Amino acid sequence: MSAQEPLLEYPPLLRTLLTNRGIATSKEADEFLDPDYTRDIRDPFGIKNMGRAVERILHAMDQKEHIMIYGDYDCDGIPGSVVLHDFFKKIGYEKFENYIPHRHREGYGLNKEAIDGLASRGTGLIVTVDCGIADNEEVAYAQELGIDVIITDHHLPPVELPPAYTIINSKQEGDTYWDNMLCGAGVAWKLVQAILKKGREEGRFADIPDEWEKWLLDMAGLSTIADMVPLRKENRALAYFGLKVLRKSPRPGLQEILKNAGVDQRYLTEDDVGFTIAPRVNAASRMDVPMRAFEMFAATDPSVAIPLADHLANLNDTRKTEVAILMKEIKVHLRDRELREVIVVGSPKWRVGIVGLAANQIAEEFGRPAFVWGREGSKTIKGSCRSDGIVNVFELMMRVKDGVFIDRGGHELSGGFSVHHDRIHTLEDELVRAMDGMVHKEKTKEEYMIDADLSLHDVNRDTHRMIERLAPFGVENPKPIFRFKGVTARLVESFGKTKNHLRLHLADIMGDTAQAIGFFMSPAQFGDGLQNGDMIDLVASFEESHFRGKTELRLRIVDAKVLP
Repeated sequence: MSAQEPLLEYPPLLRTLLTNRGIATSKEADEFLDPDYTRDIRDPFGIKNMGRAVERILHAMDQKEHIMIYGDYDCDGIPGSVVLHDFFKKIGYEKFENYIPHRHREGYGLNKEAIDGLASRGTGLIVTVDCGIADNEEVAYAQELGIDVIITDHHLPPVELPPAYTIINSKQEGDTYWDNMLCGAGVAWKLVQAILKKGREEGRFADIPDEWEKWLLDMAGLSTIADMVPLRKENRALAYFGLKVLRKSPRPGLQEILKNAGVDQRYLTEDDVGFTIAPRVNAASRMDVPMRAFEMFAATDPSVAIPLADHLANLNDTRKTEVAILMKEIKVHLRDRELREVIVVGSPKWRVGIVGLAANQIAEEFGRPAFVWGREGSKTIKGSCRSDGIVNVFELMMRVKDGVFIDRGGHELSGGFSVHHDRIHTLEDELVRAMDGMVHKEKTKEEYMIDADLSLHDVNRDTHRMIERLAPFGVENPKPIFRFKGVTARLVESFGKTKNHLRLHLADIMGDTAQAIGFFMSPAQFGDGLQNGDMIDLVASFEESHFRGKTELRLRIVDAKVLP
């Protein structure tokens, strides 16, 4: 059969799922369903400037220069920093350090105070991870002080690039690498892959096993999933093999995080990365010091790693509580106000690290751009903004006249800003004025694509195994969603400590049964209130739970329509 013929050799359901994801030929399907390390992990020297970066790092090692790995403070920059840390540890190079800026005191990216500190410690080379591409002034300053800067980043480059020693970023002009959507940790991993390849060609690293860098895919894969880059091409392979390594990873901090959350490491999925690991890593920068998350991943001593993992779990719990309290305060503020085209709300008492989470909820609930600010832990008023999809919030901020914002940045749906104290009370006026004349996108109801109609008889291991062939799921490879028509909710119950989750015991006219659950859902969300015995059209995905050692195949509720 020709590789260009339709997917006739696959079962009908799998064929449908592949077609819905834009996979039209047998060759594309084979490559998608069976990631291959040798085929899909391409030569790192195909990335522009990789050779120049590798030569500079090897030269720094030969000259015993002090190398500083300067990483972003989120769940991309931190794991990416661990990748380079573990590499230098493995090869026995001792003159290096890791630096992760404080989210509130230093802000995103390179800053001059940090560079001064690095210069005073004799740093000769800075290697950035997941940052630096827009830091023209700071990079120039470092170079003036005699510190070379190698930028590794994946964010969209500005028109004028920083005057770095070299830049590794496949989104820059002239880069022809086959996948230009790698996350920051993915780029850092490619750098390690390149250093090892070049070093071995030169007779270095004789005691490092071939393909040892595969063990670093736990961090690169984690970030590939957490940073929500498209899971196609090389990213699919990094996520796929990254999950395999994560399931075997000996990192005691990671093991403790999973243990605390009741996740069986052997069956770790992309959902566990997104909903369990990433929030705890990000809590470090939102609520405390981001280096704690780095230290937790990098530590090999359980006596160091386990307390750090417990600390991150506690921070995440505190973060949830504080966001809930903050949302209540915000709604009190808004209750007695006339809502305008843009919502601006804030307080000097509010923690800067969590206002973005609140802005997201406000934008979604009230259907308009939301700007939420605080000052706690910061010298200046700082905030985060989110769009509900109607307007580009970065463009909105750029339309505000000079002198209002001290700093502003971001993209279409989210951003960050700082404001002069004497301008914060008129910020909403300025933003409403700036909204006038902006292009508004049509507001549409959130939609989901139903891949196929199934019956409860199809809720079985064979179907689940077929679906899992497409995993890991994420951007550009969404988890398959199915519709189950005319099923009966025999029993509708709430569960959990605060009864805030929903469980349905389902049956159909053929006598088949299944269970469906919805976290943070209630019967009141559906129709006039879902009741025992109601007939429904259920929209759901498949999931396999391994909670407390018990394996259970069930459905995860996406939506339900109560039938008359």
